[in-house]
Amino acid sequence: MEWKILEFGTLGGERPVAEFIKSQPAQVIAKIVHLIDLLEIHGNLLSMPHAKKLQINLYELRIRGQQEIRIVYGFVGKTIYLVSAFKKQKQKTPKKEIETAKTRLANLT
Repeated sequence: MEWKILEFGTLGGERPVAEFIKSQPAQVIAKIVHLIDLLEIHGNLLSMPHAKKLQINLYELRIRGQQEIRIVYGFVGKTIYLVSAFKKQKQKTPKKEIETAKTRLANLT
C-alpha cells in the first residue's frame, strides 16, 4: 500500500511541524527523517517502538534519544497528516498536545 505524507499548514502559511523539525540538531533531524520514511513505507502497520496509538485516528511517532520527541499524526484515507510536534517532558502525552492535534486534524477533513 502506498502512503502519502503531508503536514499541517495554517491559512497564514505557517508549518508548525516543519518549523519544529528544522529547529532540532542535525542528528535528531536524521532520526526524524528516518522514522517518517518508515511511516511512509508501513503506514498504519507501524507500531511500537516507533509509533503508538493515542486515540481513535491519532498516533504519535516516537523519536527516542537524549530528548524524547513526538510527532502526532492521523490518517485520512491513504494520506498521513503530521499535525503536531513537541518535546516530551512527562510520562503521559500532554492533553493540550492531543487537543491541538485533534483540532488540526479535524480542520483538514
